[in-house]
Amino acid sequence: MANEKGPFEFFALFLREDAPGKWDLVVAAEWIDKNKEASLKYIAGIVQKTLSKEELLKLSRIVLIDEKNPALEALHIAMRVEHSIAEIQDSDFFGMQIKHAYLITSRRRENPAPNT
Repeated sequence: MANEKGPFEFFALFLREDAPGKWDLVVAAEWIDKNKEASLKYIAGIVQKTLSKEELLKLSRIVLIDEKNPALEALHIAMRVEHSIAEIQDSDFFGMQIKHAYLITSRRRENPAPNT
């Protein structure tokens, strides 16, 4: 997806406390913010083509995070990872109690647009 659409600022799998056994795919990218509905359809299509039926059953939802979300900036400061895996347990992200998380990408965009 990053090769086709552009880099992600955040790409992770979250296992929420209130959804045992179900993972959320949590993503943020500049290209997502430009058209969230189309981006969600695109990501869902790629996920459906890529994952097996068993894997899809373990996925609860796709969560789009606005790249200007202050919690995202805090995550970038706390953890920087790109196309790798960082594992976190028992934390709170974006107001969600997370039992387990795999961060694949957490990186600040090089030249973010100014807040207006």
